Amino acid sequence: MEPLVLGTVILDETVPARAPWSAVVAAGDVLTIVDLAGNQAVDCLLYSAADTSVRYSAPETIRRQGRITLTTGSVLRADTGDALMTVVADEVGAHDTLGGACSKESNTLRYGPHTGAQHGCMENFLLEGSRWGLGARDLASNINWFMNVPVDPDGALGIVDGLSAPGKRVAVRAETDTLVLVSNCPQINNPCNAFHPTPVRMIVTRPEGSV
Repeated sequence: MEPLVLGTVILDETVPARAPWSAVVAAGDVLTIVDLAGNQAVDCLLYSAADTSVRYSAPETIRRQGRITLTTGSVLRADTGDALMTVVADEVGAHDTLGGACSKESNTLRYGPHTGAQHGCMENFLLEGSRWGLGARDLASNINWFMNVPVDPDGALGIVDGLSAPGKRVAVRAETDTLVLVSNCPQINNPCNAFHPTPVRMIVTRPEGSV
């Protein structure tokens, strides 16, 4: 499976099912996320690598682009309005900005006390973020790559089968050195992962002609 934007491969890693991942993507480099088996949600947080207090903002991104889903051309903006990354290629067509991240607490509330032992994306974010000096106060609104969250006419959000398929890809270009924090979603209580979490692949390329 090739990255969506060709160039020199800087990093190529497979993230196991349910696992966290992180890396700094240098300005101009492109991160391709590959949904290897299909229908796998990938929760994602973005931070300026130079100043992690500058972080991805779903409200600012939605306000500036005038739509609630992400696809090719979407600029992923910080709460300051600065561009962190841009979606430069997308084989799925829509990625969620509203569904948030699952956690032990939300699982227990939504699905019952028997889920209390299941870790969620919030736990993954806290674990992986600690490697970069980040804690609970540093978490913010997140992106859900490949996740399908339709908005019903009455305003309610649904979580339904994804629009992705095996091998589908989305590629984002860093506009500044960006810390990318990922939880390969462990959720098994709703269809966001087809009730069976699977691995994803993260490929960082440096396009031809880049320094």
